[in-house]
Amino acid sequence: MPLETLPVISLAGEPDALSRELGESFRTFGFAMVRDHGIDPDLIARAWDLTAQFFALPEAEKRSYYLDGLAGARGYTPFGTEIAKGARLHDLKEFWHVGRDLPAGHPLSASMPPNVWPARPEGFRQTFETLYGEFDKVGARILSRIAVWLGLDENWFDPAIEDGNSVMRLLHYPPVPDAESGAIRAGAHEDINLITLLLGAEEAGLELLSRQGEWIGVSPPEGALVVNIGDMLQRLTNHVLPSTTHRVRNPEGERARFSRYSMPFFLHLRSDFPFVTLPQCISDENPDRYPVSITADDYLQERLREIGLRK
Repeated sequence: MPLETLPVISLAGEPDALSRELGESFRTFGFAMVRDHGIDPDLIARAWDLTAQFFALPEAEKRSYYLDGLAGARGYTPFGTEIAKGARLHDLKEFWHVGRDLPAGHPLSASMPPNVWPARPEGFRQTFETLYGEFDKVGARILSRIAVWLGLDENWFDPAIEDGNSVMRLLHYPPVPDAESGAIRAGAHEDINLITLLLGAEEAGLELLSRQGEWIGVSPPEGALVVNIGDMLQRLTNHVLPSTTHRVRNPEGERARFSRYSMPFFLHLRSDFPFVTLPQCISDENPDRYPVSITADDYLQERLREIGLRK
């Protein structure tokens, strides 16, 4: 199956066939593209508009929403803060994080701070609270199909992601006509979480690293989502489902003068979820790589230190 045939899969398909199509795409590429996800196009259009409006605000105003000590978990993270694991230069991006709000006294509150919201643009909070909820639902549907492909009950992931530490990131990659030599918009990396759902960006640049060591562009059709496996699901499945390296390369020529906006939803486990390798993913040929169990939050904090968001 050549990489150029990365399929676009309809989430409205027959459930068993959908499990098979998603499982095969994730097993082969670590990525899938999905359509018919049901998120309102008008909501998505508002979200793109508000994202551009927020990042156009004065630098001092944006920085007033940077919360020191939170490792970027909520609010604003300035340009040049995040760095890919093992990279020499920081990424050429700034971003805003929206997370899950928990009720007062919730046992997971210590690992999930409350959201902060900017005073402008108008409608920001309402739009992104709604979009967060939509991403949450679509992600759970995709996980239910992955569960079936793995031989689990379709509801297996439900308690594992209930009140999960999922984060929606609004990303701005500014124009790069004078980029620091060697720095790129997002260095080669794998995602930390279970799965990532990504709304397609107007500007090109997303690439995945093939098994043959070649960088391949990923350009979803209009309205479709790119979905990829994160390190947490790779760990849980003992690498049966691979977390594939990807990056956002710099534009060339005239496009270097344009901003790029992107909107990934990083679907996470509950902070107190204990990693125990799925038995059906262990064999003589694929022995358990992770015999020592840690919690999802332990793993997250370790990775946040690696990418420069936590000291």
